[in-house]
Amino acid sequence: MAKTVKIKLVRSAINRTQRQKDTVKALGLRKMNHTIEKEATPQVMGMIAKVQHLVEVVE
Repeated sequence: MAKTVKIKLVRSAINRTQRQKDTVKALGLRKMNHTIEKEATPQVMGMIAKVQHLVEVVE
């Protein structure tokens, strides 16, 4: 079974660059404190790294 990570949006994407907003949306995060579970693929981990100041990760 693939390793998964839980991602929680802890800071708002308001007043961020469009690229960061698009990354948050592509991860599937919609609202503050919204938590999702994704497979820990290199693509997802790279997206998390780009918005690490907005999200909280639980492995």
